Amino acid sequence: MPSAIVSFLAEDHARLDRWIEEASRIPGQVDLEAFDLFRKGLLRHIAMEEKVLLPAARRVLGEQIADFARIRADHGRFTLMLVPTPTWPFVEELRARLAIHNEIEERPGGVYDQCAMLLADQADEILRRMREYPEVPTRPYNDAAKPLRT
Repeated sequence: MPSAIVSFLAEDHARLDRWIEEASRIPGQVDLEAFDLFRKGLLRHIAMEEKVLLPAARRVLGEQIADFARIRADHGRFTLMLVPTPTWPFVEELRARLAIHNEIEERPGGVYDQCAMLLADQADEILRRMREYPEVPTRPYNDAAKPLRT
């Protein structure tokens, strides 16, 4: 049975997946209202991991967990990708990248399992802090910015 930390974060992934699906349900079009929900949700999810989960795990372990550098690089890439107004191909690329990223976090022995094991005695406090984490302020889309693509 997955820990409460793993369940909470996996459920948040599922919520984000529903929003990005809704944003791109009509081929070739992006529903900006649904994408805005996704954008705000993803930024909050990244912040919960970067400001609460990963630092707590590092304090316990004394070093970074496995896959930490990859996860942080992805978070930076996703944040940059959310700057310009989304287009259909862009949303499809983002969805594909998120699927790979989420697998690294959610797979057995992945980032979430590692964190849950390290933080088992602090799980209630970590969950409380993540649940209470505020929405991350967003700015209007900036089409002058070019998102990082690799």
